[in-house]
Amino acid sequence: QVHLVESGGGSVQAGGSLRLSCAVSGYTYSSNCMGWFRQAPGKEREVVAAFNFDDSTRYADSVKGRFTISLDNARNILYLQMNSLKPEDTAMYYCAAEKPRYNGRWFCPEYFGYWGQGTQVTVSS
Repeated sequence: QVHLVESGGGSVQAGGSLRLSCAVSGYTYSSNCMGWFRQAPGKEREVVAAFNFDDSTRYADSVKGRFTISLDNARNILYLQMNSLKPEDTAMYYCAAEKPRYNGRWFCPEYFGYWGQGTQVTVSS
């Protein structure tokens, strides 16, 4: 069973930085189909950053150049470094994982089935 636990959220002023961590256990697949999502009050959950099957990364347009996703494979920790934070980044942040799929080639699906409990990020102006 895959288990994800986020940490590192908090309150910060605009322009500040935070690093979120996600301890991953039970993920035995030979891939890194993992990512970070967020959900603000009254809004739909959106993908912030995620790994593709080839370990390339993808980001929401709103965070490109400010956020960086990374994975420490040795320690099984997924990170999200967030710089130049803005009030609109305020949300509950979740890490997620999913097993890879095969349809002639391996890929990471858009749908993630394993989720952490979330960590709150609040950015004040």
